[in-house]
Amino acid sequence: MARAVLSCLLAALLLSSLGRPAAAEPLTADVSTHLIAITTGFTGSDVVLFGATDGPGDVVVLVRGPEGLATVRRKGRVAGFWLNVESVRFERVPAYFSMASTRPLEEFTSPAVRQREQFGTRYLRFDARREPSAETIARFRDALIRTKTDDGLYAGAAGQVRFLGERLFRTNIRFPANVPTGTYTVDVFLVRDGEVVAAQATPLVVSKIGVGADMADIAHRHAALYGIIAVLVAGVAGWLAGIIFRRN
Repeated sequence: MARAVLSCLLAALLLSSLGRPAAAEPLTADVSTHLIAITTGFTGSDVVLFGATDGPGDVVVLVRGPEGLATVRRKGRVAGFWLNVESVRFERVPAYFSMASTRPLEEFTSPAVRQREQFGTRYLRFDARREPSAETIARFRDALIRTKTDDGLYAGAAGQVRFLGERLFRTNIRFPANVPTGTYTVDVFLVRDGEVVAAQATPLVVSKIGVGADMADIAHRHAALYGIIAVLVAGVAGWLAGIIFRRN
């Protein structure tokens, strides 16, 4: 059923692109859903990206967001205790990042293009809040990327964009169970002769839905009330457990 729906979407996309005038965009892409709903028991989600080009070229897909602050700390022994002895805070750090392409990037892009478009984790631009040495920034930056990769939030390897014929393409985007909520951006690039000739950005939202979302909202907006309720619930649960065990 899912394959049939996808085939219909791809066919519709191709027909719409064929029916446009010659001045139409050389790249058209969309995702199978623009909302990932996190409910109780959420184990991750796969989103299908599909699209079409107006001719030959390579496709690169970047998924990232939401951006925020991230502090990386280094521990050291001080008077026999392990303490934080150095830290660097980075700004504009995407909580999630993944990439897919039709071929290895080295085969059809230059280092300058990869740097400009941030093709890959090594090219992500993190802004340090203070001014440590370039060596310190690079060391802490590598540690941040390594931690995100170990947590499954940064893809360790690029995914595969596959062409279905000469113009249609598709790829799967995997969002892990621990994906943060927020607004994400799916950027699709068309590369010809080593240069980006077209690009398209599509928003995607990850949001909690249901009882879990309501509880999270209460905890965030009314922290004191949430704490009191949690204590009362724990007390009642303990009292009931005591009665049950006394009867047994």
